[in-house]
Amino acid sequence: MSSISIIGTGNMARTIGARAVAGGNTVEVMGRDQSKAADLAKALGGGATTGEWGTAPAGDIVIVALLYDGVVPVVAQYGDALAGKVIVDISNPFNSTFDGLAHREETSIAQAVAKAAPASASVVKAFNTIFRHVLEKGQPDVFLAGDNAQAKASVEAFIESLGLRPLDVGGLKMAHWLEGAGVVTVGLANPMPVTGA
Repeated sequence: MSSISIIGTGNMARTIGARAVAGGNTVEVMGRDQSKAADLAKALGGGATTGEWGTAPAGDIVIVALLYDGVVPVVAQYGDALAGKVIVDISNPFNSTFDGLAHREETSIAQAVAKAAPASASVVKAFNTIFRHVLEKGQPDVFLAGDNAQAKASVEAFIESLGLRPLDVGGLKMAHWLEGAGVVTVGLANPMPVTGA
């Protein structure tokens, strides 16, 4: 099984953490609010631990479960503490109306993370096209993208431990399209009224 650190204490951190514990993985929770992180680790059970914010995560795989605008700054803040780690970005950079991406150019949060992370770290985009409630109760496929084959293999093994099927869509540049797919998914869940003739 895998050794996982989750940076974040929100809904997706809780949901991925719960499935990770159920799948027999070692889980560490890290949050700016130490008491929230401790509460989440206790709720997850299964020997989940709490790490100190900003220090080197214990897990080989570090899942950054934060809103998109916090992901790159936090990775930059952790800096060398993430050396040698596999960093998983699950964020979606939606615009304010949730009908497009917050960035216009053909990039992604995951690609920005790769620039901010230590050179020895590897970045994988995953989980961003799945709603929390579907991840909680369903068996969705998990799309992933990344440039390092070994890092992707590690994330694929972790995904399989959750009872889910990983689908490799290619290199990290494909993270842009996964983020676009996140917009499509939200649109399907919240259809806009049809206007016009």
